[in-house]
Amino acid sequence: MATAVVGRFAPSPTGRLHLGNLRSALLGWLSARSRGGSFLLRVEDLDVARCRPEFTDGLFRDLEFLGLDWDGPVLVQSQRASVYRDALEQLRRQGRVYACTCSRAEVARAASAPHVGEDGPVYPGTCRDGAVERPGRPPALRFRVASGVVRFVDALHGPVAQDVEHAVGDFVVQRNDGVASYQLAVVVDDAASGVNEVLRGDDLLTSTPRQLQLLEALGLGAPSYAHVPLLLQADGKRLAKRDGATTAAGLRERGVTGAAIVGRLAAWSGLGDGQPVTPRELLKGFSLSQVRREPTVVHDAELEALVAGR
Repeated sequence: MATAVVGRFAPSPTGRLHLGNLRSALLGWLSARSRGGSFLLRVEDLDVARCRPEFTDGLFRDLEFLGLDWDGPVLVQSQRASVYRDALEQLRRQGRVYACTCSRAEVARAASAPHVGEDGPVYPGTCRDGAVERPGRPPALRFRVASGVVRFVDALHGPVAQDVEHAVGDFVVQRNDGVASYQLAVVVDDAASGVNEVLRGDDLLTSTPRQLQLLEALGLGAPSYAHVPLLLQADGKRLAKRDGATTAAGLRERGVTGAAIVGRLAAWSGLGDGQPVTPRELLKGFSLSQVRREPTVVHDAELEALVAGR
């Protein structure tokens, strides 16, 4: 018997959900529901300086407005500090984490231009054999990466390979304020929730090899991955929030219906003709193979037409 699909949507409540977030939510929901699977919701609120309760409440309303439901209780990361500490202790017993007192600026200065990786300067290993003493600066914890190439097959990008050691270096799994990093929390939470399909924006594609190394070190199974190409502005930059025209809340205030937003998100993904439609109406015959593989440019005229109801 085939394993039931368990997908998830895991936004950070640092603002109202914008169209890029919502498209990932829609596609993740369609992928899971079209195969009779479950769809979970997780609130990634570890960035306490930017996350606010009103944004958490808002994301629930935005998803409901579009007709996207979820199963079971919502998992909230800020309530799971003890779970992350247990995972870090497991890694510590294996010798896979070490204290690091380097600041971002120091890492950047230490990494020469030829060693700039896919996500910024590659950590040069300054504290790998013992943290450099810097009085008054609490240490972070870094994961000691394994040598070799990590390979996986993405449902939208196909085969992906990355040498984490050379592309990123040892990476932070606990910040110097004692809070678990995104990389650690996401793998622990996906495994704890039984998530076996991760669909998200392809800006996180290069994070996946790091997460696969963490999963292996923690003895956890890996989900399948599908990284969706981003929505872009006409200048090639990621679609940004502006004047409420790219958030569900802003569009709703202008009288745009949830079905109209869903229809436009579907069209940008290669599904449908852009006419208003509910998520459930998109379920029949849905397959990830239909989803567009290239980034989609969202022009201002399309946003204006959405507000105008054209």
